[in-house]
Parts: sequence; structure tokens; C-alpha cells
Amino acid sequence: MLSAEAWGNLGDGSIQGSAPSGWAERSRRQHVTRSDSTTSAQPWLHSAVAMGEARVPGEWVLLTYRMPRDPSTPRISVWRKLKGLGVAQLADGLVALPADARTREQLEWVAEQVRQADGVASVWLARPTTPAQERELAAGMAAARRGEYQQVRAEATEVLSAPVADRLRTQRRLRGDLRRIRRRDYFPPLERDGTVAAVEALGTGPAADGPPPTSTPGPTVRQGS
Repeated sequence: MLSAEAWGNLGDGSIQGSAPSGWAERSRRQHVTRSDSTTSAQPWLHSAVAMGEARVPGEWVLLTYRMPRDPSTPRISVWRKLKGLGVAQLADGLVALPADARTREQLEWVAEQVRQADGVASVWLARPTTPAQERELAAGMAAARRGEYQQVRAEATEVLSAPVADRLRTQRRLRGDLRRIRRRDYFPPLERDGTVAAVEALGTGPAADGPPPTSTPGPTVRQGS
């Protein structure tokens, strides 16, 4: 298992491609596994950590990378990709995600993107030393998603009194934003459900559902005297 210090050491550029001398034995003692091993998905991890119930830290996939300073375009592209994945930033050049088949594949793709830009990158599997460290990681990731949900909800609230066409147009855009956020939402904050409801509310109401039905008056019947 990796301590916080060991995780930090992964990001200082000392691990590039092949492992340095003596690393194999240290990695065996620390139960670090290279990314070409097999792992099962951890559907229990997200809810257990979020609720503070995880007694043994789960497995995380780590990407350590370093890129040339110039040109800057590849570095910006990698940064945007990692931000879109919702990674936890452990140190400069060191990020992590809860490990399953999908997140491992995602970080492997980023690692390949780094190498194609003449950088160096390695993908690892590791576990935090304590559940407290894992909860700290989860809390940071949840806080980042909380801010994104709050932004979406604020935009939905702004157009509640707008014409129906504007509301529906905003709803379509915000639904797309929510899909992207939820793909990187590993530890859902409480704000998620309220935000989804606020976006869906943009499509409800008489104006959005169409005008109320009108009744056609029947013929007037004159009563004789």
C-alpha cells in the first residue's frame, strides 16, 4: 500500500517507463501492481467511501506523467482530458481515479497521449494506506462535482420565468452538461438530485406542456314562453 509520501514520490518524475533500480522489491512490499494485471470493478467502493463505511481502502488507478514545457498545446490537451475525467490531483504530474475497467482504460489512453507528445507516463494500481486517506480523496472529488452541480442549478433557476422556448433550449443544454458531470461523478454529493430536478422542471408547467384545452360553446337553445 502506498502512503501519502509514497504517492507524492510517484509524481516527482522518478518513475518513467521502466522502474528505477530497487523499485520492484519496494513495490512488492507496498502491494503496488502495474496496470497490466487484472482487476475487478468496485461498485461497492463509491457508496462505502461516501458513507464513511469503507474499512479497507479500495483500489485506485494512478497516472504519473511528465511532458515537455513546449509546445504547450499537448499539455493543455492532456490537462483538459484529465479535468473531464474528474481525476483527483495527488501531486504535480500525479492523478488518481477509483479503479475499474473503465477508469483504467481512460488513464491508459491519456498515458498514450502523453507519450505521443514526447512525454513519459506510467499507469499504476495502488491502495491508500488508511480509510481516512481514501475518504479525503473522495471528499475532494465530491466537492468538485458539488460546485459543478451548483452551477448547473443556478443556470436552471435563472431561466425559470423565461419564455418556454428559452427554457426548453436551456434544458437541452443543461441535460448535456449533467450527462458529462455524471460520467465523472464517482462520489455523488447531495446536490445532484436537486440539480436534476431543477433542470427537469424547466420542461414542466402549462406553458411548456401546451395551452390548456378550450371548450367550444354549443348552440344557444331558446326556451319558449
